[in-house]
Amino acid sequence: MADGDLRDDPASRGPREGRDAEGATGDAEDAQESDAARRRRRAQFLRELHEAKQLRDRVQPRRARAARMRQQMRMRTFRW
Repeated sequence: MADGDLRDDPASRGPREGRDAEGATGDAEDAQESDAARRRRRAQFLRELHEAKQLRDRVQPRRARAARMRQQMRMRTFRW
């Protein structure tokens, strides 16, 4: 399948492009649902990011320790 075929295929379009075809009646419901969906996606992303950081810290303990030391130094020299 060529790259041009993927762009022309309506099934491969994201959810934002299909929203233009809908009427104005469901806009309020779509806004609430999309806001809830956005929060769910953000929460999932943050969980995965936290997990990846923990994995990196376990795999590279020297780098993690150096990063902790830098953070502590930053907090010590921070002025209120």
